[in-house]
Amino acid sequence: MAVFGVLKPCAHGAAKYGIDPGQWQAHMCGLCLGLRDGHGQLARAATNTDAIVLSVLTEAQSGPGARTTAGPCPLRGMQRASVVATSAPGVQLAATASLLLGAAKIRDHVDDGDASALARRPMRRVSNTWAERAQEQAAQIGLDVAPMLAAIATQGAVEARAMVDVITLDELTGPTQLCAATLFSHTATLAGRPENVAALQEIGRHVGRIAHLADAIEDLERDRARGRFNPLEATGTDMPRAYDLLRESESRIRQVATEAELDQLPTVRWALLDPLASLLRRLGTGLGIAVGHVCRTPVTAQQHSPYEFPSPPGQRPQRPGPFKAGGLVLGVYCTGMACCVDHTSPCSGEQKDAWAKHCDCGSCGDCCGSCGDCCSCGGEDGCCGDCGCDCSC
Repeated sequence: MAVFGVLKPCAHGAAKYGIDPGQWQAHMCGLCLGLRDGHGQLARAATNTDAIVLSVLTEAQSGPGARTTAGPCPLRGMQRASVVATSAPGVQLAATASLLLGAAKIRDHVDDGDASALARRPMRRVSNTWAERAQEQAAQIGLDVAPMLAAIATQGAVEARAMVDVITLDELTGPTQLCAATLFSHTATLAGRPENVAALQEIGRHVGRIAHLADAIEDLERDRARGRFNPLEATGTDMPRAYDLLRESESRIRQVATEAELDQLPTVRWALLDPLASLLRRLGTGLGIAVGHVCRTPVTAQQHSPYEFPSPPGQRPQRPGPFKAGGLVLGVYCTGMACCVDHTSPCSGEQKDAWAKHCDCGSCGDCCGSCGDCCSCGGEDGCCGDCGCDCSC
């Protein structure tokens, strides 16, 4: 099952909407502290960036919530900070999502054989503990996680069936879609906005689909090399079709947000709609094309095929052994260092950016010069021109 990690609000975009970019860190620190205080130091390793967006969206619908002053933290230069209170409904929902999805991610690593035999038992224990804690946390905010846990539990069986029978991508991504739909819709419930529940359920379903498909696209060659299951390979879905499905979901999200007038909330555009457009742009660039809110880029003879990812330079990092991985978890994640410093992933050995750098705006200026917005420039002063921007908003 693909775990969230696709929504990356941009600090520069926050300013465009008149939003304090410090909001992201306020929600991130609130979640980190909430996991620590409610579930112990190890639970901080479950901090999930998309879960932070759930906290942001909850507050976007209900208005600014309570803030509390966090004590000095070495990761903030020993400065105090105003952060979202750990008792805030959005933070509690984010904590539930982090624990639930973190448990699923650990279980995936064990089932995929990423963990050594020595590490499998303690990893399963952590996974089970987090799943139980997620249920306890969810009960405090009136969220029934039983359907999500049941869906996650069926993922392995669905993938096994796909190896011997014809199955659709929607069946394979179904558990992820259900989890995302449930979590997103509950932001409206917590915010006291029942009129938004259906829209956010639909939006969440498509976010889940995008998360799963994006993960499958990025991991396809790696999964092939290691002989691992990949939804695209299992269903015979080629890259053009997979990308069309991503665009279809992103377009549907924008349509639903417009119909429900959620796109009128600047925070929703900043934390949800813009990051999805950035994701499609990044994946499109990797495929040799660009879509969404940027220009289409013709593929030259020197470039890679439009539907093949270039091989990454050099060899893949070596996966840490159980003792080194344990040290990374305790020293980087349990202390909260992963929030603010670049670090090594205990699962893959890859270098990861600090979560506070969570900005996917590297190609913001690829189209439209400095305006960064195909929808509003109207092609003036040579901006956009005949680039063929495919704006859906």
